[in-house]
Amino acid sequence: MMRLMAWQIGSIAGSLSDEEIDAFLKEILSAGRIYVMGAGRSGLVAKAYAMRLMHLGFTAYVVGETITPAMRPSDLLVIFSGSGRTKTVADIAETGKKLGGRIALITANPESRIGRIADAIVILESHRDEIRDETTEFDVRQMTGEHRSFAPLGTIFETASMVFADSCISRLMEISQIDEKQLRKRHANIE
Repeated sequence: MMRLMAWQIGSIAGSLSDEEIDAFLKEILSAGRIYVMGAGRSGLVAKAYAMRLMHLGFTAYVVGETITPAMRPSDLLVIFSGSGRTKTVADIAETGKKLGGRIALITANPESRIGRIADAIVILESHRDEIRDETTEFDVRQMTGEHRSFAPLGTIFETASMVFADSCISRLMEISQIDEKQLRKRHANIE
């Protein structure tokens, strides 16, 4: 199963658009502050990405945390959403856009509700589970267990998202000429 998943993630990596990645990195580098979010496991990927951005010296926040400040027009909202239409996430994306923020979306569905308002989109083709009712939310899909037997509930998208996010951190390290020693200075030391 690991080899099969690795093969699928490799296939996704091979289908990525250099233009989409460049546009995504440009959004990161030009943002005043970076907010990240996602629902469920995509939300966990978002949190990991925010932590790495902080290690690089970016000002990064996780949407929904108590210390997350008000969004400003120069800020960027990075969203990890396979479907691009999870209601709670899409509502927040639309609010961020109305506040003048920019939206970067990592998704398998660029034609989604969030995709239509995004300033940058990175498409991770993952052959995500087919959802019969587009209004069905993430929580309902989780509770009903709608999934295939191999890599259930968007596993490939989420795993590919994590690999993509970490790859972007490596690229940002190169661009910014930051080495791991500098990252260690910002790593948690009160654990």
